[in-house]
Amino acid sequence: MAQSLSNVYVHITFSTKKRYPFINDDIKQELWTYIGGVCKALECNPIRVGGHNDHVHICCQLSKKIAQMKLLEEVKKASSKWIKTKGNAYSKFYWQDGYGIFSVNPSEIGRVVKYIDNQNEHHKKRTFQEELLAFLKKYEVEYDERYLWE
Repeated sequence: MAQSLSNVYVHITFSTKKRYPFINDDIKQELWTYIGGVCKALECNPIRVGGHNDHVHICCQLSKKIAQMKLLEEVKKASSKWIKTKGNAYSKFYWQDGYGIFSVNPSEIGRVVKYIDNQNEHHKKRTFQEELLAFLKKYEVEYDERYLWE
């Protein structure tokens, strides 16, 4: 094939260190916008960024020019540095080391966007830990729970 073609959508989630609820209403929208901008700068077209007080969800189109690990490294590094400039309340902000990244069928993008948009309602019934375990089960991802929550 003379040209490289790609159309890979992913749903990414990761939490704050020890799931501390740093992401409050004062910073939430600005943080989502900032993270979307980092994705866009890396040519990973952001479809939706959102989350809850202790974690983030990103639905984006993965660029053919960047590895998943590099995308997450850059998003976390840039957003962590940025949020620390937003005042003393965020001076100890850190993301948890790990992340989950899951493929999304293009026909399911609307469902993922709706899911991200409804995080506040969703987390009245389910914790981030329960949410992540459900994703791991759905996508048949093997994991060692001893290392999942550190």
